[in-house]
Amino acid sequence: MKAAQKRAQAKVEYNAFLAECPSRQLLDRISDKWVVLVLCALGGDHNPGPPGAAPADVPKAMRYSQIARLLAGVSQKMLTQTLRSLEHDGLLTRTVTPTVPVTVSYELTDLGLSLHHMTRGLRNWAQTHMAEVLANHENCDARTS
Repeated sequence: MKAAQKRAQAKVEYNAFLAECPSRQLLDRISDKWVVLVLCALGGDHNPGPPGAAPADVPKAMRYSQIARLLAGVSQKMLTQTLRSLEHDGLLTRTVTPTVPVTVSYELTDLGLSLHHMTRGLRNWAQTHMAEVLANHENCDARTS
């Protein structure tokens, strides 16, 4: 069996409901909040655009420090681990420019951009429905007190 045939067969056999399936590990990585936020940042979701206009979601390369400033609360260690895992999975590229000091930038690949479209919807859903979820928390807490 040729390598392409093996990949095609394996693709059909991926099932995240099975404990040993590698797609479960990938799902675990990409469902992390920092992964979602890094993808949204590199996808341009942080640029709101003019008032009343749709967000200007133009993907662009960003430096590590830009991403770190944008993602309030992320530790240097966590951001570094997240960027490395996204690079390892082929979702972003890391470009080193030999300047003084060295400039490192990160940019979504086509694969990363396809995932970004999904994570943008998840982030938007969380932001849109947060008040409703908080109200449900209060109702539940009131019933259990």
